[in-house]
Amino acid sequence: MKEFKGKVLFLDRSDINTDEIIPAKYLTEIEKMAMKAHLLEDLKLDGFDVKKDIEGKAVIVTRENFGCGSSREHAPWALEMNGINLVIAPGFARIFRQNMFNCGMMALELAPEQIDLLFSEFAGDQAEIIADIDASSIFIRSEKSKATIEFQISDFDKTLIQTGGWVEYADNHY
Repeated sequence: MKEFKGKVLFLDRSDINTDEIIPAKYLTEIEKMAMKAHLLEDLKLDGFDVKKDIEGKAVIVTRENFGCGSSREHAPWALEMNGINLVIAPGFARIFRQNMFNCGMMALELAPEQIDLLFSEFAGDQAEIIADIDASSIFIRSEKSKATIEFQISDFDKTLIQTGGWVEYADNHY
């Protein structure tokens, strides 16, 4: 099972689409690792520097509708190749969300008020998150603050995470 913990990259914008996550010109790549260098390279966001801000991050906290746009597994793969296995938002594009779980990763939905709290209390403070799947909670801390937030996840999505994704689940059950 992948780890769901680490330093947080805060992306304060709704509707970050799959072309911004991994530009379409890289969809011909046949190796996942080839996408690593191109994660979020087309994202336009005040204060975001793709060359400095992604390195060492393992979690993204963002706004509504992350992963909208074209359907593709490449978007979760580009995140995964950069060590990001957890994205937290108030909501996701349906296919992106399922692709995350199919890859054994987490697309964790929290209420908009909880996302607002994460941004107001922790953005800019070198925050770290630990997601405890069994306890259905995340623990976030920075030098200035800490909090625990409960979440809900379906039993099937939890199983996909624990088995490493859809392919591993299917190998074990079919």
